[in-house]
Amino acid sequence: MKLHTLRTNTSDSHDRGREIGTRFADQVRDVSARYLAHFEVLGISETTVRDIAARSHDALRNWYPGLAEESDGIAEAAGIEPWQVAAVGARTEVLATAPLGKGECTTAVYAPPAGGPPETIQTWDWHDALTPDGLLLSLVTGTGRRVKLFTEFGTAAKIGVNDAGLGLHFNILRHRSDDATGGVPVHAVARRVLEEATTVAEARDIAASATLSASTVLTVASHRDGHAEAASIEMSPAGIAVVRPGTDGWVVHTNHFLDPALADGDTSTPESASVERYEHARGVRGGMTGRSATERAAAFCGTDGDGAVVCVHADTSQPRHEQWSTLLTASLDLPGFALEHRAGNPDTAARAGLDQF
Repeated sequence: MKLHTLRTNTSDSHDRGREIGTRFADQVRDVSARYLAHFEVLGISETTVRDIAARSHDALRNWYPGLAEESDGIAEAAGIEPWQVAAVGARTEVLATAPLGKGECTTAVYAPPAGGPPETIQTWDWHDALTPDGLLLSLVTGTGRRVKLFTEFGTAAKIGVNDAGLGLHFNILRHRSDDATGGVPVHAVARRVLEEATTVAEARDIAASATLSASTVLTVASHRDGHAEAASIEMSPAGIAVVRPGTDGWVVHTNHFLDPALADGDTSTPESASVERYEHARGVRGGMTGRSATERAAAFCGTDGDGAVVCVHADTSQPRHEQWSTLLTASLDLPGFALEHRAGNPDTAARAGLDQF
């Protein structure tokens, strides 16, 4: 995956969208075409995609209109129809109608009980055929809040930080309450948290205010007055739950629900290796404590290195839409208001180091 960078001071949402769509028109058109083809391969009809995208876009406009304006601005400048960008923005809502594959993400966050900034790491596992390009976006909101984030072209946010000392990681979940009604895109919930929240409690309230049709988990961390706080906010159409760190300060999340009530409706598959990745991250967390981001990446792999379960490699014997790999390793530097990143898995990050954005 090639990472592209945009730093913009445009605070008007529609104008920001036009700036993104003008600068990266080729990438916007390409990712839209790739996702629409992917949905078709999965057996999701164009009519269904358009219906979910339209309802999700309407839900977004009612809940947080600036992001709907940004999406429309991207489409306008890139020369494609608004629903084609909205379908990428609501890709989790569309994919909620199809079986979940075996891949996805692993997140681990340490909030030192004795004080100090959070220490975080995440892998982003996805289809490289869908995301040859990714976006590192630095923006300023209408209220003057500064945000830095990583995302796909067309989605609102995935992993990021704000200048109030808060950041988040993002993992997909599946729940039996997921449906095709087209709720607020979960990626838009992540973006609003980055734009407005300063604490875990505020992030939780933002998540609770959205009517959802798909599930996900935002692992939110904050650093204020020398104190760290973290929690995983599990979100589903059936409700939300907050999973706090253990007594050692660590909260780990993969792709299955941890809250007992929501876990009762979990529909993740054994093929996802979510439990195996969760247990691996729990097992190596002690070695990640008190380390730099690069050292943390090495410890995340443990003694298995590139063969660790958190380093996902595409099985080229499978069809392209069933090939998963770790496309990004990321860490949050909250005191430095920076997103640390390396395209590739944690072993690659450990050997090459992480860049700062």
